[in-house]
Amino acid sequence: MKEMLEKRLAYLYSGELASIIVFVLVSYLLNYAFPNLQLYSLYSFWVSFILLEFLLLQGTIYWYANLKRLRNEKSAITPIKIVRLLHRSKSLNIVMIITAIVAFAFDFIKWYPSFPLGGLSIAFFIYIFAILEFINYFYIQLSYDNVSDIKNLLKSRKLKKSSLNKDFKRINKLEL
Repeated sequence: MKEMLEKRLAYLYSGELASIIVFVLVSYLLNYAFPNLQLYSLYSFWVSFILLEFLLLQGTIYWYANLKRLRNEKSAITPIKIVRLLHRSKSLNIVMIITAIVAFAFDFIKWYPSFPLGGLSIAFFIYIFAILEFINYFYIQLSYDNVSDIKNLLKSRKLKKSSLNKDFKRINKLEL
């Protein structure tokens, strides 16, 4: 059981970390190969991209802390200091989500009437993806990537609370 959980946490941690690196490379290559998208000229792209990368970093920290604790202390319970750190970052995430809306408005004003629709579309996709990641980490689990999770979802017909959300409730008594 511990070995399966350790593999799962390692998978989640390494997946989040790999995503951070891959997204940076893809954005660079996309901007380089298709300069007409004007990606790096869009404030909405940068705010959305930084938000997504910041969320992935939080996921990396969360899963790594759980993995490290499982290996060292034989418990996968998230350390309180990590939960507190992520609880504080939740507010910053919300500020960045709102800032992205302002950045989109600014880009529409700046680029009117010749919008770089391809770049804005990519920025909007990244923004939506970041919001879904935010919900997935902080509220409701949206990602179901193994058989037992999918079976549980089909059986209960309800989305589960995210692991971090459960951790917030667990230490809420200790005052975040």
